[in-house]
Amino acid sequence: MRLTLEEYSKHFKMSKEMIHSKLKNKKLNYIIENGTTYIIVPRSSLKSCEHQKIQEEQKEQQMQKQNSDTTNKKITKPKTTVAMVIALYQKENQQLKEKIAYLEAKIDKLIDDKEQMLRDEMSKIEQVYAKKDEQLKNILELMNTQLIAQKAHNNTTEHEVEPIETRNIVKEEDKKEDEIVELKTYLKTLDLEPYQRKIIKKRFLAVYDKDVRIIKQNGKLYLNFSKYDYSDLLEY
Repeated sequence: MRLTLEEYSKHFKMSKEMIHSKLKNKKLNYIIENGTTYIIVPRSSLKSCEHQKIQEEQKEQQMQKQNSDTTNKKITKPKTTVAMVIALYQKENQQLKEKIAYLEAKIDKLIDDKEQMLRDEMSKIEQVYAKKDEQLKNILELMNTQLIAQKAHNNTTEHEVEPIETRNIVKEEDKKEDEIVELKTYLKTLDLEPYQRKIIKKRFLAVYDKDVRIIKQNGKLYLNFSKYDYSDLLEY
């Protein structure tokens, strides 16, 4: 059975403000037809309500009769006032605020826990990569050391023979006194970084055709320390 708001208010002795509150909180079943709101009420509820209403009226009559004999005063049933409705709204509003605050605190805690988990995972990943980088660095250093040792060994086994053109130009007595060495071999004996050796070599290549101190044979540069000073070109 369906009742309008006024009919429901009369049957159940409930203010319209309270009915609207229950409708808003979906505590009552209702439908809207042609702009009119109807509340769905089981017939059993109406019968129970009417039976309860009759009992309450009988009790009220008895009480009125007893009181009339003693005080001759009528007892009026308190009615729902605007202040009561406002107080009820304020109470429900406070409860909602407390619930929202609780949920917000719970959400913040979940977010903090998630962020901490992500930070922990990131730290673990960084540690793994740091170990891998260290291992790779050690392997590269080992390979570089082996290559340098191999090159040094190869250089010691090579025979540095002065080119024929140089022998034709230099006299026999000067050969014994000259100290001719290849630039690349000499740079390896110095305590320099690879990039430093490259810079010095480029410096020699830039001036070899203008500087008489530098000898170039078969695509290689040679230095004669017994005759010349190369400190200006070897400086770094």
